[in-house]
Amino acid sequence: MNRQGFALSVLAAVIALSACGGEREDKATAEIEIEQEVTKAEGKPQVDQADKPVAESTGEKEQIIGEEFGADTALVESPVHPTRAYFGDTHVHTGWSADAGMDGAILTPEDAYRFATGEEVKSNSGLRAKLARPYDWFMITDHSDGMGVINELIAGNPEMMSDPTLKRWNEALNSGDEKKAADAKSELIVMQSEGKLPKEVMDPKWMKSAWEKTVDAAEKFYKPGEFSTFIAYEWTVNADGGDNLHRNVIFRDDASKTRGLLPLTTFQTQDPEKLWAWMKAYEDKTGGRVLAIPHNGNMSNGRMFEEKRFDGSPMTREWAEMRARYEPLYEVTQIKGQSESHPSLSPEDEFANWDLWDRGNLILKPKPPGSFPYEYWRPALKAGMRLEKQLGVNPFQYGANAGTDTHTGLSTPDDDNFFGKFKTLEPSNKTRWDFPLLSGPTDTYMGWEQAASGITGVWASENTREAIWDAMMRKETFATTGPRMTLRFFGGFDFEKSDAEGDLAAAGYAKGVPMGGKLKGDKGGKRIKFLVAAMKDPEGANLDRVQIIKGWVDGNGDTHEKVYNVKWSGNRKMDGQGHIPHVGDTVNLKNATYSEDIGDAQLYGYFEDKEFNPAHKAVYYVRVLQIPTPRWTLYDKVRNKIEMDKKVPMVQQERAFSSPIWYTP
Repeated sequence: MNRQGFALSVLAAVIALSACGGEREDKATAEIEIEQEVTKAEGKPQVDQADKPVAESTGEKEQIIGEEFGADTALVESPVHPTRAYFGDTHVHTGWSADAGMDGAILTPEDAYRFATGEEVKSNSGLRAKLARPYDWFMITDHSDGMGVINELIAGNPEMMSDPTLKRWNEALNSGDEKKAADAKSELIVMQSEGKLPKEVMDPKWMKSAWEKTVDAAEKFYKPGEFSTFIAYEWTVNADGGDNLHRNVIFRDDASKTRGLLPLTTFQTQDPEKLWAWMKAYEDKTGGRVLAIPHNGNMSNGRMFEEKRFDGSPMTREWAEMRARYEPLYEVTQIKGQSESHPSLSPEDEFANWDLWDRGNLILKPKPPGSFPYEYWRPALKAGMRLEKQLGVNPFQYGANAGTDTHTGLSTPDDDNFFGKFKTLEPSNKTRWDFPLLSGPTDTYMGWEQAASGITGVWASENTREAIWDAMMRKETFATTGPRMTLRFFGGFDFEKSDAEGDLAAAGYAKGVPMGGKLKGDKGGKRIKFLVAAMKDPEGANLDRVQIIKGWVDGNGDTHEKVYNVKWSGNRKMDGQGHIPHVGDTVNLKNATYSEDIGDAQLYGYFEDKEFNPAHKAVYYVRVLQIPTPRWTLYDKVRNKIEMDKKVPMVQQERAFSSPIWYTP
C-alpha cells in the first residue's frame, strides 16, 4: 500500500444496524460440561502438544501465527494482507453491570450499540449524547459477577430486601442522592473484593435473562462488512481485597454457540487458570473460539504479571501455554490510567510519566514494596523472554489493546466529548473534576484523574466479527489513548531505506513480519531492521514523533530497555544521547484550542538496530506521540467557567502503541 492508499484507509468510516440470528444450543448441557471441565482442571488445565507451531517461513524470516502451544490451536494467516485499520472498543459496561447500575446508570446494551453506530441517545443523567464518528466494531463487556442483579435490587425484589445490606442499597439508589448512590457503589466494590457480598447477589439465576439479552443485542446490531459486534463479558477478579486481575472474555462466535451458556463468575473461582480451563472447555464442546484480555495491572498490587501461579505454586509449561494461548492482548490504557510502564521502572524514558494510577489497588489498598515490576506491560514483555528459557514458552507475549472501561454505556475517548466512567461523573456534574471516583480506607481517586482513553485499531481483511477477532489473536493491533491515528510496524532483516518511501506495507509483508509477529535465527550477521508508518487522526492533532522501544535479555539473563527516536516532525536535531528537543506547545489555556503550526500529518521511518546482538532475545514496539492538546479537564474548565486546583493537568500528549515484534535467536 502506497502513502496515498495508507491515507485513504484512515479516512474511510462506516456504520450499520442489522440483525443476525442463530440456533440456540442446549444451555444446561453446555453449562454443566464447561463447569465440570473447570473443576477437573484443579489448577493444571491440559493442552494438546505438538512439536512445532504453525509458521510461515520465507527465506530468512519466520512468522509464527499461533503461540508455541500446539499447531491445533494456531490461527491460519489471513490469505489477504489487510489494507485498512478498523477502530473499536473492547471494554464497555452498561447499567446492567452491578457497579454501574448502583451508580445510577440506566442505559442498556441496545442503547450502547445505538450510540456506537452514531445515533444520538439520552445519557444516564439526561444529556444528549452523540459520537462525532461512529465505531467500526464494538462490544459490551458487562461484569459476570452480579449480572442481572441491579434491576432487581432497584425494583425492591422481596428476596433481596430480606438482606439488610441490600435493603439499605435499595434505599440509597432510590433516594435521588448521588452521593449516597456513589457510596453504595463503593461499598459494593469493596465487599466484592473481600468476598463478603450477600448470597442473594451471587445467585446465578439473575444472570440468565441478562446474558441472553446481551447476546441478542450483539446479534441485532451486527452487520457484516459495515459494523461488527462481539459477544463478550468481563470476569472481574479482585483478589485478596482489591488486587485487579480482571479479564474481558471475547467470543469469535454467534448466538448459536454462546446464548445457552452462562459466563464464568469469580463466585465460582478467582484463579485465571480456571478461567482458561473454562475457555478451553467451551472450545472443546462447541468448536468455537474465545480469547481474554487482561487489564489494569497498574491496580493489581503486583499480581498481574507475578512469576508464580495464582495459588503461589511454581509456574509450569502447561500454565504458560494456556496463558499464551488464551490471552493474546493486554489493555495498555483506559479510563483508570495506563499500564505501559512506570517512571520508576523506566527512568530514562522521558515520556513514562503519564496517566499514573499507582497509589493502590481497586479499593486503594496500598501497594506492597516491589510490586511495580509485576504490574506493567513493558517489564512483562521483558520478563516473558527471560521466563521462556525456564518454561519453554513465553507466558507474557502480549499485543497492544486499549478500551474505555466506561460504566455509562457511552464510549467516549475524545476529550472534548468525554462522559466519564460513571453516571455521577457525566458532564452534567459541572464539578466532576473534584468528585470522588473510587474511595478506599486510606485514599481516593478523584474525578480529574480519569483519562479519556482508549481505543483499539486492528488491521483486518474485512469488517467482520471473524476477521477482526482473528486480527486480535494474531496481534496485528495497535492501541491509542483515543485519537484514531493509524500505525504500521514491520520487522525483518532485508529492509532498505527506500522501502519506507515506497509501498511500505507491500515491502513489510514481503520481506518481514507485521506487528505481533516473530523473527527467528541468526541471519549471517545481518542486523534487524524496521519499517514504521504513522498517520494523524484525520480529525485530530499533528504528530510529534515516532519511537521504537526495545527490551532484551542479555547473556546473563538480565533484562534491559532502550527508547529510540526514529522519526520526528520539523527540523529538530538529535543530540549525541539520542534525544530531540520538545515539539512545543500551542494549547490556548483560555479557550481550550490548539494550532497545527507544529507537528506533521504523517511520519514514515526506517530503523536499523545497530546495537542488535543476534544471541540475545529482544522485543520491539512502536510508540507514537501527538503534539500537545487540551485535556478533558481544560474543556470542562472553559465550558463551565470554573477554577480547578493547580495539580489538575490541562494539557496532554495523546499516544499510540503497536503490538510488539519479537526476535528469538
